[in-house]
Amino acid sequence: MTTLADLNRLDLPGFVQALHGIYEHSPWIPERAAARRPFASLAALKLALQDAVAQASQDEQLSLLRAHPELAGKAAIAGELTAESTGEQAASGLDRCSPEEYAALHELNAAYRDKFGFPFILAVKGPTGKGLPRQAVIAAFRRRLAHQPQVEMAECLRQVHRIAEIRLNALLGIDLPFGPAIMDWAEQLGAISDDEHALTCAYMTEAHQRTARQLAAWMRDAGMDVHVDAVGNVVGRYAAAAPEAKTLLTGSHYDTVRNGGKYDGRLGILLPLAIVRHLHARGERLPFHLEVVGFAEEEGVRFKSTFLGSSALAGRFDLAQLDQVDAHGITMRAALQAAGHDPQAIPAIACDPASLLGYVEVHIEQGPVLLERGLPLGVVTAIAGSSRYLVELQGVASHAGTTPMGMRRDAAAAAAEIVLLVERRCGGRGALVGTVGQLAVPDGSVNVVPGRCRLSLDIRAAEDDERLAAVRDVMDGIAAICARRGIGYGVETLVQAAAVPCAPRLMDRLGAAVERAGLPRFDLPSGAGHDAMALAGLTDVAMLFTRCGNGGISHNPLETMTADDADIAAAVLLDFFRSCS
Repeated sequence: MTTLADLNRLDLPGFVQALHGIYEHSPWIPERAAARRPFASLAALKLALQDAVAQASQDEQLSLLRAHPELAGKAAIAGELTAESTGEQAASGLDRCSPEEYAALHELNAAYRDKFGFPFILAVKGPTGKGLPRQAVIAAFRRRLAHQPQVEMAECLRQVHRIAEIRLNALLGIDLPFGPAIMDWAEQLGAISDDEHALTCAYMTEAHQRTARQLAAWMRDAGMDVHVDAVGNVVGRYAAAAPEAKTLLTGSHYDTVRNGGKYDGRLGILLPLAIVRHLHARGERLPFHLEVVGFAEEEGVRFKSTFLGSSALAGRFDLAQLDQVDAHGITMRAALQAAGHDPQAIPAIACDPASLLGYVEVHIEQGPVLLERGLPLGVVTAIAGSSRYLVELQGVASHAGTTPMGMRRDAAAAAAEIVLLVERRCGGRGALVGTVGQLAVPDGSVNVVPGRCRLSLDIRAAEDDERLAAVRDVMDGIAAICARRGIGYGVETLVQAAAVPCAPRLMDRLGAAVERAGLPRFDLPSGAGHDAMALAGLTDVAMLFTRCGNGGISHNPLETMTADDADIAAAVLLDFFRSCS
């Protein structure tokens, strides 16, 4: 079996030959990557190979893509694939397609080549390396056929790197210690849902309670003392040898949005769970108590109240929320009682800040930044603050055929101008983002100039001064647009949440662990809210982001990541734990 040490010792021809099957018919990739030897880790080797492709000319990149065979294409049928490609296509059963599936793939291959000029490339062994079902392959084919050429070329190159990653693991005999279990657990939890055909896990539903019981069982099996508290948090404690030691908190939420993904929140529970199982099997204790918390609710799907679990731990749970009702008129208090919880005991959940070392949360990025940079991990600098509003515009509804364009008081036209104002003011300014996510013309008609329009406004930034300056400019712009167009308006504030900076001491330890894994430290802000925001008033917080596939999409069934990225994130978090005291 070839080892990383062997690859570091080989002369250049030997190194290129050893890696000849990793990138399809493209020996120039290992040839260029060899200059960065010796590789301190497998991650460093993967990054060097990836960088060789990223720094190549577009013609070279295209030649790499064109070296790949079509899925279930003529070469596959004729038995002319490389051994690696043959095994990969067989892993997804592409050698056993029905006549209808072969016909569909033949049609898709032809349409794809006509549009892009290179073959469709997909790592058919999938996120876990075990293989994607044929139906998933065909669905991905159809979805990506709609991409723009540059977007699809970038995605194909990422798939090439994923194929190479899987092949490298096989060449070097890599047995991932954490990633496969994390991915398998996520799949099992993903099968527990309020909806038959989608993943929805809302607070205190039957699916939510089943998920809590499963997490608790896995935590006990991993060697933790476990309890489910009054708000529904699943808490696993891996005690230090010294009873007087302080506690480090980690975890994330196990509820989901409607029709959500398998890794949002849950990765941050399952990943440290895998680490504790590893430590327990070794008989190793950390110099602090480690508590892995599966927070009961972060998304606010059922009762429109977010961060219920983490705010309770932070001692900031508002008991007035217990009277909020869901769509069926059930109060939160009644839902908790029906699940066997005592709502009046929630205040007792609060942690003593003096007992804590801090809180660290691992989470998928839920965006494309790490993906675009080809990095599996990033250190979060801050969680963006958010200002959210509903804007109501009042014009005059009038006949579309008889009202001259210059005499209209068109509320929808004003809204369109506001949307472009937000895009212009917030564009090209780093972590500042502005979004109009809802836009409605109440009682609108095809032949009526819109008299009313309603829109939402969401402005976020990692720096509060930057966010508030953008809010002021947008509000001034709305006033000017409405005055010029003769439109009345009103603004309702929905949310004003301050940014939460991560603790530099924890960030630096995470960054050092990333670098010890053979990766560059890359810092980025989080535009999404996380349980770390609620805990920042209790203790120092930090976050580690993992790469999110499929263009960085999240809150969506297409949300994905890989076992390899989960594995290196776990290795980094374990290193971080061992460096803390």
